[in-house]
Amino acid sequence: MEHRDHIARALQYIEANLTQELDLDACAQAAGYSKYYFLRVFKEVTGLTPADYIRKRRLTEIAKRICEGSVPVSEIAFAYGFNSKENFTRAFKAEHGILPTEYRQAQNSLKLYEPLSLSSRPFSAAPEILTLEGFTLTGFRSDGEPPFMFWNKFNAQKLSLRLSGGKVCEDYGVSMRKGKDGRLDYFIGIRTEEAQGDTTGTEELAIQGGLYALFRTPPTTHADFVNTIHRTWQYILEVWLPQGPYEHGDGFAFEVYLEASRAFSERIYIPLKERSRCCRCGAV
Repeated sequence: MEHRDHIARALQYIEANLTQELDLDACAQAAGYSKYYFLRVFKEVTGLTPADYIRKRRLTEIAKRICEGSVPVSEIAFAYGFNSKENFTRAFKAEHGILPTEYRQAQNSLKLYEPLSLSSRPFSAAPEILTLEGFTLTGFRSDGEPPFMFWNKFNAQKLSLRLSGGKVCEDYGVSMRKGKDGRLDYFIGIRTEEAQGDTTGTEELAIQGGLYALFRTPPTTHADFVNTIHRTWQYILEVWLPQGPYEHGDGFAFEVYLEASRAFSERIYIPLKERSRCCRCGAV
């Protein structure tokens, strides 16, 4: 707890000086630590180095301002310490997988990094248990990049409208574990019956019917939407499934969202099977 209090003071200092030059000595002084001790404790508490945290926070605030008006992107970036348009563009694309200009046009939901709170309440969500009929999706398979970056490209390039022939419809993201190492494969598309447009480069994927848990992510803001999705998935995989009466079934887990709704809430479906009796009693 003592470390968290010290790091909280450093976080407050960083937040108050995001548009100013920030050096590690000043951040360490705000925490009351030496620079070298501060570096170690900050990483332990936040999971990031101070430099990574500052970069993510600045990129987040820039992304918010990009959507607010017509101020040139380079001017906004310069206000947050990026000394050239090229440096900012490189950092933004490395973080999000798309260019700042693509984001300004699409204004899709990015994985932003809000000010870190060290006193967050535990996350929880209650699912609805239901039975689904099987259906088929048509869409694109990820090339191995993180799902949130794949979604950024999918939305920025308006691939949903391309697939549907211009009709607004729900998008599906499907999680697939492959191989002994459990490597995540990911697929984004729309229902095959709605794929009336250009389907070049797509695949068809059959989603089997059966028993599912339906989780709805809590409504949130544009800035925190992707993080809320991640918190919901983390709760499902690390809390609800290990502690509940069901196991993850053999089918695909998938998430559904209508980008045009700007509702910032999505549905997550987890295939289920009843937990085996030995698991219920704790036997191995």
